[in-house]
Amino acid sequence: MKPLLLLILPLLLAACAGLPRHAELQPGVSDMAEVRAAFGQPYRIHAEPDGGRTLEFSSQPNGIHCYMVRVDAAGRLVSVRDALSEAGLARVQPGMSREAVSQLLGNHRSIEFFRLSGEEVWDWNVDNRSGPGVATRFNVHFKDGRVVRTSTTYVFPADGLFEGFGS
Repeated sequence: MKPLLLLILPLLLAACAGLPRHAELQPGVSDMAEVRAAFGQPYRIHAEPDGGRTLEFSSQPNGIHCYMVRVDAAGRLVSVRDALSEAGLARVQPGMSREAVSQLLGNHRSIEFFRLSGEEVWDWNVDNRSGPGVATRFNVHFKDGRVVRTSTTYVFPADGLFEGFGS
């Protein structure tokens, strides 16, 4: 058991090291330098009508988070939210445009087009707490550039991966 723990421990520590240190940031106090120190380089920056900006820190296509960091016009932190939380996903509504969804959820994992239904489906890896698979994907279905519905996909392990497990 001890050798197994010695193999797993470095992997767990490496995974934790990659997490943003946003708990140290304080709204109204922290500035852009502190935000960049905590999160790194943003994937995209979205301009806001009030002169502020939302910095997108997406971990797609492999991660399960997309932190949206809102700063005011002076560059002070306003808020940090995970766009791929349950609350964030619930904000996607029928009729929204591709651009609105992209700005809301951040960079997607992949896009597929289904010729028979005429749907274009974008997906994101999300937290797997609610699903039976090894991974969970949130899907947004577009038709004619507008959201028609959302769905969830569970990814199961390849056949034979758990062969002999429990027998």
